[in-house]
Amino acid sequence: MRIYTKKGDKGKTRLLFGDSVSKDDLAPDAYGSVDELVAAIGLIRADKQLPIEIKESVLRIQRELFIVGAELATTKQNRKKLEPDKTLVEKKMILKLEEEIDYLEDKNGIPQYFVVPGENEISSKFDWARVVSRRAERKCVKWQRHLEIDDSQVVVYLNRLSDLLWMLAREFENEWTPSK
Repeated sequence: MRIYTKKGDKGKTRLLFGDSVSKDDLAPDAYGSVDELVAAIGLIRADKQLPIEIKESVLRIQRELFIVGAELATTKQNRKKLEPDKTLVEKKMILKLEEEIDYLEDKNGIPQYFVVPGENEISSKFDWARVVSRRAERKCVKWQRHLEIDDSQVVVYLNRLSDLLWMLAREFENEWTPSK
């Protein structure tokens, strides 16, 4: 079997339960942005200087983002087929992110000003992943609003994740560079 199937050559793609949509539909746009986020976070995880406990947390998040992508790749009509922890974002995933945010906030505090990214390579990668997360979040808001899905936790998850990524960037800086 080859990697290329040629099935997408006409601009169509299949969703999780077999539905076919245009590649520029809101769902592929949203889950494509989440896929970008998984790759951006992979750049962080590959950093040899990253402590093992952060690598493990980052890997967990990458795996959770596959759950996010699966939910986004499901039509409103097929949402009942989604499975918690496999294809459906769960509240406990959000609570884990909040726990990690709270730990970092208690440990380091929060700057009272805008921080300029670029203190070092690791913090810069976390800041880059944060902006990719925010873009994915905006696309998911559009997906959720357009499909009138009001029981999804995808947007909440991505919102918390971008907060955690911001806190992780600050964790790896010796000093916070203010914007003024």
